[in-house]
Formats: sequence, C-alpha cells, structure tokens
Amino acid sequence: MDYVFHYSEDPSIATFHPRAHPSHPSLPPSVWAIDAERAPMYYFPRDWPRIAFYAKADSTAADKERFLGLGSARMVIAIESRWYSTLATTVLYQYTFAADLFSCLDEGAGYFVSSKSVQPVEVTAMGNLLARLAQANIELRITPSLMPLKAALLDSSLQFSMIRMRNAVT
Repeated sequence: MDYVFHYSEDPSIATFHPRAHPSHPSLPPSVWAIDAERAPMYYFPRDWPRIAFYAKADSTAADKERFLGLGSARMVIAIESRWYSTLATTVLYQYTFAADLFSCLDEGAGYFVSSKSVQPVEVTAMGNLLARLAQANIELRITPSLMPLKAALLDSSLQFSMIRMRNAVT
C-alpha cells in the first residue's frame, strides 16, 4: 500500500497534528487515516452517523443473507434519512498521505494512525459523492434510525464499522 487517506469538508489543512479521538479516549493522540479499500466509509460529511458492513471470509451464510441480501455490492453503508438531503451538496476533499508515515491500528476496519504531525501529498475535491459511492461498488441504504441495525450487527459475523454514532437518532 502506497497511500492512506483522510476526508474533510475543509480544503485548507496544511498539516495534520495528532489529537485525542473522542470515541477512543484511551488511545494516544494520533492523526487518523483510512486505507483505499475502506475509504468509501468516509465519503460523507464528517459528523454524519453511519454504519458500514461487509462479509468477511468467516461470515456465516445466514448473516450474509440477512444483512447483504441479494445485492452484489462489496460493502453496504447505511445512513439516516435526515442527513440524505445534504449529500448532493456537500463538497468533500480527499487528503492523500504516504502510507509509510502511518501504522495499522485495525486491519479489519482499515484504520491507520500516526503519532507525528503529517502533511498531505495531495488534496483533491471528491466531486459527486453519490457517484463516487457507486463507482466504488457501495450499496447505500437510507433508514430513519441506525440503532436497530447497530444492535443486530453487534451479534453478527460480518465486519462492520460504526462511525459518529454519537450523532445518531436514538
């Protein structure tokens, strides 16, 4: 892997400095990035709650049928309906970093961290986010609340990532 990525609505970040993560207070301050395979989990405005999930090699057939159904997407990302209207108007930027500045924190989720300040090699506007999700073979699901899905996925054999759930409808 040559690059890892960070996504932001701010196109002017020249240097990323380590900071505490609100969802992981026990971890040291870090700069967070994501690998290319899981990057679509971040093709959304920063504060949006969302759940991404996909089959692993050891996922059960029952879980694949229950959660992934007849779809052929490589990953499903569920968002709450109250956020959908701004997806078409959000301008998001992809920050690209040299992967050798980061270490893998979670292989399954594709999370990478750096304990040092880092500068991006490139900053690019993402353009149409719905089109980018489609190009990445992502199925987008829209639901009034993510909480029933969250509860069900916690007991599943699928790989999942629950992002910004503190902002979800309870």
